Amino acid sequence: MNHDTAITRISTWADVHEEFTLRQRELAIDAIIDTVACMVAGRNDASVLAVSSLFRDESCADSASAVDGRQHSPSSAALINGTAAHALDYDDNFPPAASHASAVLVPAILASAQSRKLSGASVVNAYLTGLQCQALIGEPVAAAHYTAGWHATSTIGMLGTSAAVASLLGADRETIANTMSIAVSLASGSKIQFGTPMKPIHAGLAARNAIDAALLACAGAHGRLDALEGPQGFQQLYGAAESRRWPDLESILARKDHAIETPGLWPKAHPCCGSTHLAIDAMLDLQREYQFSAEDIATVNITVLSANAQNLPYHRPRNVMEARFSMPYCLDRAVSNGHLSLSDFTPDAIRRHGSSDRLDRFTMTTWPNAQEQEFISSGRMPHKIELTLRNGRRLQAKRESSRGTLAEPFSRNERRRKFIDCTNDSRSSRMYDRLLAIEDEPNVDFVGKFLHRTAESNSATESTHRGGRL
Repeated sequence: MNHDTAITRISTWADVHEEFTLRQRELAIDAIIDTVACMVAGRNDASVLAVSSLFRDESCADSASAVDGRQHSPSSAALINGTAAHALDYDDNFPPAASHASAVLVPAILASAQSRKLSGASVVNAYLTGLQCQALIGEPVAAAHYTAGWHATSTIGMLGTSAAVASLLGADRETIANTMSIAVSLASGSKIQFGTPMKPIHAGLAARNAIDAALLACAGAHGRLDALEGPQGFQQLYGAAESRRWPDLESILARKDHAIETPGLWPKAHPCCGSTHLAIDAMLDLQREYQFSAEDIATVNITVLSANAQNLPYHRPRNVMEARFSMPYCLDRAVSNGHLSLSDFTPDAIRRHGSSDRLDRFTMTTWPNAQEQEFISSGRMPHKIELTLRNGRRLQAKRESSRGTLAEPFSRNERRRKFIDCTNDSRSSRMYDRLLAIEDEPNVDFVGKFLHRTAESNSATESTHRGGRL
């Protein structure tokens, strides 16, 4: 390639990287399984039903399965499944890209692989390729980009996923580069939509756009290869103009670590916005240690980063989606029950608890600007809980990582339990085991059949009111 740009450097890595290690593939499979579970759990959300209704009569030869129980084009299936994966905010986070990485990657890759009858091993390789591309794109710009108000899942997440799809389809480095250039023109999604059905639709649109970008590039379309860092390009226009530059090709090719191991994904123990999770885990840490009840609490102050505070604008949520983005609601339900579950995010639960006076015990503040900038520059994201009990006792806890990270990973039994709770199918445990061995599968049609079976066997009421605990 003649141009030395960020896109060509990343596409070169995607084309020539070393084989992935056993540990990296195991972590990727865990992420794929978790995302399939979230897709099934979210299939009856209003956002998914709205998207699915657009393609009710769609039919095509090279089709892929969706959680609505029907066959669609790969792009449409990715749109539906990506929306479902993110609908309940139970899917993983990925700090290097500030994205919900898997909610875009897995639907796009599975739909593309199913339509082409590709193997499970190719799905795992594409996932790891796309995740690393999300990191390579995101690490220099994600913090500023996200703070500026962009939903990085549908921007950085989509850009990295487009490279994964192109790689899965056998594209060479030039085509992968053009795929990412085209994807820059499709990147969109504002955080003003948090707490509305558009937020999960962002993930679905990103999965669809990733496939479309790859197909366009494979058909001969192309764009500027400096679309990330060039004048009027992604970095300049998308709120990250003062961010550092992308590393050179030598540095990228010499890199031996993979972002799935350092810093890794953050799968979720709680079905709500990731900006609440550090505070929830800190609160539950205190409750386990000091054995107080929700009624014992007088006041709670939570200190978070400004970007997290912006994600959580709802003090007294009026509906299920707002509740997932309400720090007072999430903390109140967690400390009342000792955990959070899908049953805390139903219309009935919101009617009973969403306007409770108990929510007024919670206040949220942000770190002083200078301290926050120091945290961000060092890659830290601490949240602090300061709690006063009615007897006057004061307690404090701070968290910089949530449960499920590599520092505090879920056990295999916890992962299996989440999968079974989300899918609620009599054969879920056997399906979990089969997904663990996905690399041995000659194609991924078995995943599509599972999506169809769960769509047929569970009613919308069962899905909406089903509770689950990790």
